Formats: sequence, structure tokens, C-alpha cells
Amino acid sequence: MDLIPAPLDVHAPGEGFFHLDADTVLSGGPGTESVEWWLRATLGAATGLPLRPAAQPGSGGIELTLVEGMEPEEYRLHVARGHVRITAAGEAGLFWGAQTLRQLLGPEAFRRSPLKREGWTVPYGTVRDRPRFGWRGVLLDVSRHFLPKADVLRYLDLLAAHKLNVLHLHLTDDQGWRIEIRRYPRLTEVGSWRERSMVGFRDGDRRDDRPHGGFYTQDDLREIVAYAAQRQITVVPEIDVPGHSQAAIAAYPELGNSDVVDTASLGTLTDWGINPNVLNVEESTLRFYENVLEEVLEIFPSTFVHLGGDECNKDQWRASPAAQARMKELGLADEDQLQSWFLRHFDGWLSARGRRLIGWDEILEGGMLEEHSNKGGGGRREGGLASGAAVSSWRGYAGGVAAARAGHDVVMCPEQHVYLDHREGPGADEPIPVGWVRTLEDVYRFEPLPPVLCDDPAAAAHVIGTQANLWTEFMDDVRSVDYHAFPRLAAFAEVAWSRLPQEPAERDWAGFEARMRTHLARLDALGVEYRPASGPHPWQQRPGVVGRPTEGVPPVE
Repeated sequence: MDLIPAPLDVHAPGEGFFHLDADTVLSGGPGTESVEWWLRATLGAATGLPLRPAAQPGSGGIELTLVEGMEPEEYRLHVARGHVRITAAGEAGLFWGAQTLRQLLGPEAFRRSPLKREGWTVPYGTVRDRPRFGWRGVLLDVSRHFLPKADVLRYLDLLAAHKLNVLHLHLTDDQGWRIEIRRYPRLTEVGSWRERSMVGFRDGDRRDDRPHGGFYTQDDLREIVAYAAQRQITVVPEIDVPGHSQAAIAAYPELGNSDVVDTASLGTLTDWGINPNVLNVEESTLRFYENVLEEVLEIFPSTFVHLGGDECNKDQWRASPAAQARMKELGLADEDQLQSWFLRHFDGWLSARGRRLIGWDEILEGGMLEEHSNKGGGGRREGGLASGAAVSSWRGYAGGVAAARAGHDVVMCPEQHVYLDHREGPGADEPIPVGWVRTLEDVYRFEPLPPVLCDDPAAAAHVIGTQANLWTEFMDDVRSVDYHAFPRLAAFAEVAWSRLPQEPAERDWAGFEARMRTHLARLDALGVEYRPASGPHPWQQRPGVVGRPTEGVPPVE
């Protein structure tokens, strides 16, 4: 059947096919409307078949059925003479079953207009399936290089086709502020564009001298959230603080450390890399970001709100009399504790509103994380994170292990394995080569749960999922994003969804590679400009643009 991600169980008797034709009906019932609408629209466009509603339930054709006793994303797909029946406990399971049905119809089912109107068949059999992880995420960095709304909607469709259910939208950074905040219009008037962009790594000393920018209105983002929800995807917004904030400071200089630098002279950053210009720690800055987050919460219903917390250069705080006075006032020993205090403020603020902070693993520094029993109660431990706060472990596994052992939920996204901006091959023709070589097979052999947690089931239960990250410093359009994301995102989807052997060496790479031949035809039908196994096409290369490759095998830590 060549399904990706691989399902939990498949029984294929090989005795026949269900045929779709102009008389095939599609029926559901209360609670199935969204999936019924999506399936009729998607398969109808690809096949040219009307898939009319059934006159009455149970009359055959494609049937969507809700039952009790199944897990939220679990489904059963049964194909037999006279019917295709998808059974689940809710719309999430039905939707993933519908995606499996689409794959069974063949690659042409992924087109938007029919190339044929006959010959649509589904083999008899039964698929039983449910995901391994509840958080199966992809980060899309729209700050470094802006992606128009249509491209984001397209990526939601691509995530859904791979049973990925979280879009982490990186909306703010030094190089661009991408979300309309009505109370603070200069965030987009000033912060959403930059005068030029660095091309490649800084060692190349190359700029394009072309303004770059864009932002999403609040209604754009509401549309994105609604479109995602129809596809069982949660959009998690990221507002990065207290570092990665120069675009905000350029718009409102009073947010920066004006007793150290002339913040009024700063513009939206045009280069890549860690930046010394960070937020100040004044009460007015806390109020500013509370007001920003009030509007963010109105747009995004996600339980989690990502507040970054990574790569905050503290040199300005060390030099700032105001920051040093704040540390003295609060009785803090160093600037790491000052950052911890800053983030704990918003941790509590979000918690009071029924939301949960999630941040990069640097949020564990400066006393934010305090060891406690996994059996401990809720609430806040003195000096530490609220019990609902979670960690995106990006610098390896170590931060995630520490957080999980302290009772915090963790999303494993180690850069050594699932940063898809890293190059896929060692060749000189890789476009702007960055980081370690991470091939399709390397991603397929990625294991989110490190061995050190396998003997600690209480801590392991806090690894709620995994995520692949697409940072776009070196991806200036959606074609470049396609190249870096695919086909590796298909391998990642199988890691996140399927019950693969936890020992990477025991995984059936040959079997996956064979299934990928069919899956590449699906990607072709979807118009995805993936990296060929033989290397980049000539138009996918960037000759002469300096990258930052890292040699050798990435560390496992």
C-alpha cells in the first residue's frame, strides 16, 4: 500500500477493489461535517466525481462513523464490497483516516483537477492506526524571510497530508515582526521590513540591497488558524523575548537598553546571527508585551504560546545601570537569573489566563527549572517555572531530559537531527550549505526518546512529541523551503507518527525507501519542489553563496 507514515496495522486480503464512480456517495453524521466537507472537496477536485451525500446513512459508498472507546486520533479504515468505512472517536481520527484513503487512491488523488474520471479504486482491506506522539510539529520561520499567507496555507495542507498536527509559527525576530498588533502599529509599520538582507553566511560579506518585508493582519492569522483547525492542526505562535527582539526595538526604541546604546538609531536587523540588542527589563516593557500577548491570545486558541527565550546576549544588561539596579532590587545573582525572572513573569501571566508557556531550552537556565518529584502537585515552585510550562529541546537531548525529569512536558527538536535547514548532502552543489549533513535516512533514524529516559517511564511520559524546524535565514522563498523540507519531512512524519523500533539501526530503511518511490509521485502531484536523491537540480543551486557547513557526525547528547 506504500503508506507514509506507516500505519500501526494493515490487513490486506488481496481479494478485490472498491471502485469510485459517479454514483459513489459520501455520508457522515453529526460531528463529521468538517471531515465530510474536506473529503468531498479534495477528492472531488482530484477525481471529478460529485461524491453526493447519501440519501440515508448506511447506504454504502464512503461512510464516516463516530464511535466511543477509541483514542482521540485513532482510526479504523475498512474497505470491502460496497463500502469504504472510516471509524473514529472524533473528527481528528476521521481526518487522518481520510488522508490514508487519499493515499490509497494513488498519487493522482493529490492533484487539484482530474486527469482521469475513471479507474479510481481502493484495495479491500483494513487499516488500524493511531499516532505515537500527540505533538507532531513543524516550525516555519516566517520572520527571517516572510512567506505570504497563501504559502502558509499550502504548508498546512502539506503537513496534513503527512499527519503532522502542529504548526509552530515563528512570528518575530530581529529581522522582522510579522503579526499585526493594533495597539502598537509601528511594530508592522517599521518592524515588518528591512532595508536589505545578508545573502549566505556572514563570511561571504554579501548583501542583496533589496528591501524585504511583509506581515499578516489579524484576520489573515485568524484565517490561517481556522484553515489549520479544519485540518486538525494547531497553530502555536512564537513571540520571541527577551532576545531576538531588534525589530520591536526599532519600532519602539524605549523597549531597548537606551542607557547603553542609542536605540533610536536601530533599524530592523539586516544580518543573521546572535544580536546584542535585547529588551530592557523595565516594568513598562513587561506591560508592553502583556498588551501584545493580549492580542495574540485573541487570535490563537492554542493552549501553548511560545516565548522563545533563546540566544539572549546579556552584554547590554551587564553594562546597563538600569538592569543592574533591577537585579539588585530583585536580589538576583547574575544576568541569567534576570532572564529567568523576565520569563517567569510571562509564565505566570499566561498561566493565569489558562495558557501554557513553552520556550527553547535556555529557559531552564538561571533557576527557572527546579528539580521536583514527577508525582508532585501543580502550581509554581519557588523560583521555578509553573508546572504547566514546557520546553522545546533544541540544543540536543540534555535540556529535554532535565525538564522531563523535573516534571515538565517536552518537545524534542534537537538541531543535530531535525533542523531541516541543515544540508542534506556533502556535495559542493548544495545550496548555501549549513550545519551537519542530515540525509533522508538520517532523519528516518532519528529517535525522539533518548535511551537515558527509557528506564524512567514517568519522565518519558513528559516527552509529548517531536518537531522538525525550518529556519529561513538561507531560504528566501517557498521553493527553497520545499527543497530543504522535502522529502525529509516525510521521514520525520513517520518518526513522529509510527511505532518504529526505538533502536534506529533496527528500522526498515529499505522498506521506507521503497515506499518513498510512490510518495515522491504524491509530492510531484502536490507540486512540491523537493530535493532529488541524486542532488539538487541546477536551478536549486546557489553557486558562490557562502554557507556554514559543519563537518563530521553530529554529537548525540
